Amino acid sequence: MNQKLYFRFALALIILSNVLIAEAQQTGQFIKMFDGKSMKGWEADTTFWKVKDNSFVGEVTAKTPIKTNTFLIWRGGLPANFEFKAKYKISPEGNSGINYRSEELPDIKYALKGYQADIDGGNVYSGQNYEERGRGFLAKRGEIALLKTDKEPTITGSVGNSDALKRNIKEGDWNEIHIIVNNNRMKHYINGVLMSDVTDEDLVKRKMKGLLGLQVHVMATMKVEYRDLYIKQL
Repeated sequence: MNQKLYFRFALALIILSNVLIAEAQQTGQFIKMFDGKSMKGWEADTTFWKVKDNSFVGEVTAKTPIKTNTFLIWRGGLPANFEFKAKYKISPEGNSGINYRSEELPDIKYALKGYQADIDGGNVYSGQNYEERGRGFLAKRGEIALLKTDKEPTITGSVGNSDALKRNIKEGDWNEIHIIVNNNRMKHYINGVLMSDVTDEDLVKRKMKGLLGLQVHVMATMKVEYRDLYIKQL
């Protein structure tokens, strides 16, 4: 195949791929966000993020100390109303999470501010809704919360006891996280079980669309793995 024909063929494949993705997004189908082999469509500090064994791997070691939380950021758009699914595994001391409807900080590269579906190896925080660099704890595991302008979150109900919900989360093994965001309501599920439910009526601080990213938190050492990442526009 000559060079000119090769470039035409490659361009056709790229166009076809973009068309298929656009159609999937318009028809509300889950689309694959990660090819399992590369960081195509994503951006991060590769000191802390790599691809290995069909997974994104975020890791901090004694040789690679970290000074600020860093994110692997999806560059495929600014999701507004969506469903997100992924499998994750995290080390016992690890701290991570999936940020969404987030914005980048102008002065810290690969840092995000926004809603986060929290994940940690000890499952103290896993499943809660935490706003990174913002309002902090919005709903802890088990809580149904209502957010109003200039007020602390109002806990309006419960989706279950935090310790009982924790028993649905596997330690040191693969779990599935499922995030459903529609209008001003955000629900976090782990292994099919609802962990927290937030309705944000704070017209000043809420965000209705933004970036999606995977977090490596400041720790002495930690490791988190993500695979089988999918998103569906609602």
